[in-house]
Amino acid sequence: MAAPLAGVRAVVFDAYGTLLDFASAAERSRDLLGDRAGPLTELWRQKQLQYTWLRSLMGRHADFWQVTGDSLDYALDSLRIATPDLRRRLMEAYERIGPCADARDALKRLKAAGIKIAILSNGSPRMLAAAVRSAGLDDLLAETLSVETVGIYKPHPSVYKLAVDRLGVWPVEMGFVSANGWDAWGAKAAGLRVAWCNRSGLPRERLGEPPDVELTTLAELPAALGLP
Repeated sequence: MAAPLAGVRAVVFDAYGTLLDFASAAERSRDLLGDRAGPLTELWRQKQLQYTWLRSLMGRHADFWQVTGDSLDYALDSLRIATPDLRRRLMEAYERIGPCADARDALKRLKAAGIKIAILSNGSPRMLAAAVRSAGLDDLLAETLSVETVGIYKPHPSVYKLAVDRLGVWPVEMGFVSANGWDAWGAKAAGLRVAWCNRSGLPRERLGEPPDVELTTLAELPAALGLP
C-alpha cells in the first residue's frame, strides 16, 4: 500500500502545539502558579484561539502578540490570579517556549531526505523568530511564514494558499502537519495533503473531508511520506 503522503516535496508545519510546546510558558512560572499552571495554560490557549477566529469574523485583525496578551489577561482575570510581575514573565516566556518532544528528530529526518520544511503559523514574525530560535529548530527550516502577510488567521483559505505560493510547489506536492484538528481540516479544505498529529487521541472534527492521515506522534511522519 502506498504511503498516504507519497510524492510530497515540501512539508509545512503549524507552530504552536505542533512543533512548539506552548504549555512550557506557564511551566516556567510554576514557582508562582503552583497547581494553577495547568488550568491557566488551558484557558489561555482556549481564549487565544477564540480571539483569532472572532477577530477574523469581525474583520478586526490584531497581531498574535496582542491576541496572546489579551487572552492571557482574560485567563488571569477569570482564574483570579493577580500575582505581581507574573504577566510580564509569562509573555516573555511565550517567546522562549521549548520544542515538542518529537519535533526535532522528525524535522531532521525530513531534511536529510531532501524535503523542504517550513512553518505556517498564526504567530507574528517576531514571535516566531524568537520561539523557533529558542526551541533550536531554526537550522532545520527553509521558511517561517506568518499570517501577518495576509492579515487574517487560520483556517481562512488565503493562509494556506500563502504557503503554496511561497514554497513554489503544487498543492498536491505539499504536506501540511498540525496537532490542531480544526487547522488540519482547514488545510484539507484548502486543497493540501494533510497529516493530523493527534497526540491526545481526540475524536475527529465534523468539518468535511478529513485529513489524509492521522498520526499519534511526529515520529510517524517519515513513514507517512514514504521515507525509508
